[in-house]
Amino acid sequence: MKPIGIYIHVPFCAKKCPYCDFYSCSYNLKSAEKYTDAIIRDITNLPKDIYADTIYFGGGTPSLLPINMLNKILTALSYSCNIINPEVTLEVNPCTVTKEKLFHYINIGINRLSFGIQSVHDDELKLLGRIHTWKKAEEIIKSAQIIGFNNISCDVIIGLPKQNVYKIKTTLNKIAELSVQHISAYILKIEENTPFNTPDIINILPDDDHVSDLYLFMVKELQKLGYNQYEISNFSKIGFESRHNLKYWKCHDYIGLGPSAHSCFNGERFCISSDLNKYINSTEKIITDKSPYNDDEKIMLGLRLTEGININNFPNKKALLLKKAKLFQKLGLVNIENNFIKLTPEGFLVSNSIINEFI
Repeated sequence: MKPIGIYIHVPFCAKKCPYCDFYSCSYNLKSAEKYTDAIIRDITNLPKDIYADTIYFGGGTPSLLPINMLNKILTALSYSCNIINPEVTLEVNPCTVTKEKLFHYINIGINRLSFGIQSVHDDELKLLGRIHTWKKAEEIIKSAQIIGFNNISCDVIIGLPKQNVYKIKTTLNKIAELSVQHISAYILKIEENTPFNTPDIINILPDDDHVSDLYLFMVKELQKLGYNQYEISNFSKIGFESRHNLKYWKCHDYIGLGPSAHSCFNGERFCISSDLNKYINSTEKIITDKSPYNDDEKIMLGLRLTEGININNFPNKKALLLKKAKLFQKLGLVNIENNFIKLTPEGFLVSNSIINEFI
């Protein structure tokens, strides 16, 4: 059996960011204890023949969860699953960790940290509702490195109001100066049910052309800094791609635990209700797809990666894929190399439109 990935959604947040539409709720110790018990309940119910090589704590703010609870979850996984040379990622808000917590993280088996940095400019952090400053983030990343973490990722957001090339360059360079191994860079998207979905915010956002310029500049700048793009929004030093997230894009099985978590396993796609209390009191899962990973989905997800898709893997669509790809190649949006179709950085900016033509 090919090793799967295990995702654990930790829903607790110290403060909800106004741009975020992921499921989250306020933290309190009693809820965290009940949540941890429910996660362990579901871990013990997993099939006993599972092999896993990635574990990812996402959120929410997983670094709010006390060390003993994280340890209980990891211990339960080690007893219930066959864990092989795992990449164990914890998403971290810089204001929710200390040197002591970082020391404990590495001792319980967490070996990859994903910091929600977003920007090195404090005015941009304030706009985004972040509770840390760049100085705080910089200090905690350095502490993590001293303690022994050598696989660190930082999130960045582009397309903010009044953001220009200089601000992007400063953010990327200051993060790169810390020698982190991975950077995820996302274009700000206004989600429907978030505080940012107001005319006051929407009217001051840069237009699409400006955001495109920022994105293309960012791709080139990160390449200069030694970060290779391997997915639309993800860049890493060689060998430090996110093994867990690659499972999603390469259509490998994964299991999600916790409220709002999604899974694709054993020929089914299913999810859990976005409600902590329901999750604590029920093991019910919602089947969303009984035939996942069809050709269209493999094309859609594969084209997110810079390695692209091999048209020989789609014999029934090969002629159509090649025909469409040649048209996009003339526009500089696609490259065709040794039977692989790959989107260019310019193509990634309009990836949804291109993918719709292919599927």
